[in-house]
Amino acid sequence: MGKIALVSLLLWLTSSSLIAQKLPVVVVLSTGGTIASKHDPQKGGYLPALSGEELVAAVPAINKIAQIHVEQISNISSSDMTPEIWVRLAARVNELLPTPDVAGIVVTHGTNTLEETAYFLDLTTKNTKPVILVGAERPASDPDSDGPRNLLDAIRVASDPEAVDKGVMVVMNGQINAARDVTKTNTSQVETFRSLEFGALGVVDVQTVRFYRAELRRQTIAIDSNTHLPEIDIVMSYAGADGRVIRSMLRDGTVQGLVIAAMGLGGVPGAMFDAIKEAREKGIPVVISTRVPTGRIFPLSAIKGSSLSLKQIGCVLADNLSPQKSRILLMLALTKTHDPEALQKYFDH
Repeated sequence: MGKIALVSLLLWLTSSSLIAQKLPVVVVLSTGGTIASKHDPQKGGYLPALSGEELVAAVPAINKIAQIHVEQISNISSSDMTPEIWVRLAARVNELLPTPDVAGIVVTHGTNTLEETAYFLDLTTKNTKPVILVGAERPASDPDSDGPRNLLDAIRVASDPEAVDKGVMVVMNGQINAARDVTKTNTSQVETFRSLEFGALGVVDVQTVRFYRAELRRQTIAIDSNTHLPEIDIVMSYAGADGRVIRSMLRDGTVQGLVIAAMGLGGVPGAMFDAIKEAREKGIPVVISTRVPTGRIFPLSAIKGSSLSLKQIGCVLADNLSPQKSRILLMLALTKTHDPEALQKYFDH
């Protein structure tokens, strides 16, 4: 190689290195899920198979946006996500975000419990830097997988300065949604994650990341890696529900709190009300959510089993939180207090 060519190569390498150093650092925490799944012909279905490193390597355009550091937290179906993994994940997020070079974090995740992990992290993340949850509806081995585009968009949002202090967000299908509001609305379509009542925070398109609103109802509940979360179960209310499920839990003696997926404005059948009252008499915290996908709960009717009658026996009303997110907030709030009035403040926040 001639001297001129050698000098040119050295200049190019130096320039490339300087450009790389100027790119923001984003940490990818990989947990598995459909975004990391490949078809297994022997088992006849899809299984989490790809590592976080492989997911990132499959999207070369990421290298033009950010410097990526990858950590593998787990490689599981999100149906197998547990509170123990949540605590470990939150601890790692809180360790990484204060690092000056880190612009944000992206968590790759299966879609079945993605909204739950997102809300748990939103409640427990202490730093204002962005944390983005991302998944896919089509497995990585499918030719039209939505995973690569979603991952690229998530990296773009995590490295965008405007994403600071927006809380934990879910980025999929070109949409940015707040962890508290977002829910999975379709079993298989790519436009599954939506904020039904208040809409997305913003969008990610081919040109830019654009925010249009911010989530105002946010709070932080401090935990650490040694935090033990209580056992909380969700019980569905329906026509003819008589409280047998609740009474069986009380006999078992392991339940430490209940969330009721009530009907409408927070009502349950009279027979179920009696079982809830028994739980309250034993000191079991009970939160009343609703199986209706939008709208908040407030006391109105005075009939037995109404949200008013439930509140009068010390139940907590969940505002507009879904049953699964009410469970998460109750888990965390019970690490601080068991007083019904104090618990209600967490749900009113």
